[in-house]
Amino acid sequence: MSPGNATSDTGGRIVVSDFRPAWWLPGAHAQTLWGSLARRAPALTHLRLRRRRIELADGDFIDLAVADTEGPAVLIIHGLEGGLRSHYAGALVARLVREGFRPLFMHLRGAGEEPNRLDRSYHSGASDDLAEVLAVLAADAEGAPDAAVGFSLGGNLLLKYLGEGRSETHIQRAIAVSVPFVLRDAMLRLDLGFSRIYRRHLVRRLKRSLRRKLERRPWPAALAPDLDLAAIQDFNSFDDRITAPLNGFEGVFDYYQRASCRQYLPHIRTPTLVIQAADDPKKSS
Repeated sequence: MSPGNATSDTGGRIVVSDFRPAWWLPGAHAQTLWGSLARRAPALTHLRLRRRRIELADGDFIDLAVADTEGPAVLIIHGLEGGLRSHYAGALVARLVREGFRPLFMHLRGAGEEPNRLDRSYHSGASDDLAEVLAVLAADAEGAPDAAVGFSLGGNLLLKYLGEGRSETHIQRAIAVSVPFVLRDAMLRLDLGFSRIYRRHLVRRLKRSLRRKLERRPWPAALAPDLDLAAIQDFNSFDDRITAPLNGFEGVFDYYQRASCRQYLPHIRTPTLVIQAADDPKKSS
């Protein structure tokens, strides 16, 4: 993609990257698709990642994949419908181990190998889940991570957490990559031109995950009993009919407004690097 920015709204600075894409990858879409289609996620079996399940106060759980290596701990938060098998996530875990760090990969609520227990799901604004995970880690032998890296939805969630004015953030440094700062703008961007291919892919995966979750449990009371999942084809509909009611929002615009991280940026005090491509075809500017 075109040169991106590293920026902060609190006395930070914008640095224009000297990155230049390969000549054979013209345009933002080619560069975006090449990463997911041509690059294989590295095999992680040799790292012997162990599962760490954190029981949440509301009766649900969040699973971590933890490398039992030495070095500073780094928490990794995936993006929408991402996971440890995502090419960017696996590559980062492997690289951190090689460079002498101890990665902890956080599966967002319901995004691990098994569905979560409650009707609610992970979403862009679920910073309380991150806060609880970090508090548990800080209080036991695992220890709070020294830094955190969030991708896309995970980046939005991380920046929101850092800017909410909590008395303790538990992390010393943060990196957020390819962030949808304003969720409504990002949703509208995915309705334009070739970007609709990403929308179709992600909405299809969201619906598949929901069907998997509902296979062996009652239909959630928060959802309309006559909801036609097959008819939902865009994020606005999915978030209005599913994400918002399952997670206590009054509707899609309430969700987008409250969960967007841009309003929290001026309050971030933790040293934070934001990496953003100027022409990211899946994000708002």
